[in-house]
Amino acid sequence: MGELQVDVDPAEVGLDEERLGRLTTYLDRLVSTGRIPGWLAVVSRAGKVAYLGKGGHRNVEEGLPVETDTIFRIYSMTKPITSVAAMMLLEEGAFELTTPVADLIPSFRDQRVYVGGSDLKPVTVPATEPIRIWHLLTHTAGLTYGFHRVHPVDALLRQAGYEWSFPQDLDLAGAVDAFARLPLLFQPGSEWNYSVATDVLGRVVEVASGTPFDRFLAERLFAPLGMTDTAFGVDGPDSPDADRLARLYAALAPGRLVPYDVLGDTFKVRARLFSGGGGLVSTASDYHRFVEMLRGGGQLDGVRILGPRTVAAMRRNYLPGNADLDTFGRPLFAETPYRGVGFGLGFAVVLDPARSGMLASVGDYSWGGAASTSFWVDPVEDLSVVFLTQVFPSSALPVRGVLRQLVNQAIVA
Repeated sequence: MGELQVDVDPAEVGLDEERLGRLTTYLDRLVSTGRIPGWLAVVSRAGKVAYLGKGGHRNVEEGLPVETDTIFRIYSMTKPITSVAAMMLLEEGAFELTTPVADLIPSFRDQRVYVGGSDLKPVTVPATEPIRIWHLLTHTAGLTYGFHRVHPVDALLRQAGYEWSFPQDLDLAGAVDAFARLPLLFQPGSEWNYSVATDVLGRVVEVASGTPFDRFLAERLFAPLGMTDTAFGVDGPDSPDADRLARLYAALAPGRLVPYDVLGDTFKVRARLFSGGGGLVSTASDYHRFVEMLRGGGQLDGVRILGPRTVAAMRRNYLPGNADLDTFGRPLFAETPYRGVGFGLGFAVVLDPARSGMLASVGDYSWGGAASTSFWVDPVEDLSVVFLTQVFPSSALPVRGVLRQLVNQAIVA
């Protein structure tokens, strides 16, 4: 599909080039102060790349710079991709948003819900509502993540081997069946909690399509969009792509980064367990193409992935009563805005920019990843942004609001 490059004068699409330079200045300052090892950012308007910036290193210790084709672990930016895959099957009639997940994954029958006790002796009651497909897409299923560390069910998930990575002796079907054996945090549909729901959704895609999840994505989504570098890991530590893979760094304190190879190196081989919630690596070019497909209403370069009404539905708030995450959700991370932000079928959606405290448009939709990557699409301004770095966890680098400010202040027409 060609190398990612600037293809329009920023002024032609209403962006001020000098003001866009503030984004470079800010991100380079994060590099010089040791907050990030390196970075890559893409800003597009009206389908044209108006800004492509990069700086710092993909591997500090070896002095390797960030290049346009550097591969990054995108972690939870995998979730919108999985959500799109599910909606492709929904468009084909494979299921409805209201279909019980147990119709496709029988281990989710007869779920129980935590009401008290400890992780050693939880007290549970029967679920009064089955988990449905839309609960998975909106994180309202009652599932959780082990890394939350705030609830006894989180502890049960960690004890089963699920925190920041998954046991590699299981496949996706085995992992999802393990999730189904644990109690839910709450009755399905009654609250929002960030969780392994999108991993379950990946298994739904496998079952409904009759195709392994990685192959479905490769054949039905990545190949049509020309996403040639997006996969569940690279082809081994000695492959050419391993050199392009940025090193993962842990933030021990502001300005103090250390290599986090024990976690990062798990992406140096192709995964056996295809995590739809956080297992992909990608490049700026690939993810930009995916995001531009969304901005284009499901189509890019004449290739249609989803219908425009389906994409419009995905970026609509699905929390009951048009509630925001502050009202309906359980706390996630400090850098994730909760006030004035709802949740659609795969992404966060801005409902009230003033209440959110962000410079944003109503209907702006977004998500990020554990290594501090992020993206957003602003339908009002016809704008898309992809930001990539490798700082873990994202709570150690709360810059997503500042990135929005720096992009939005450059919009002058």
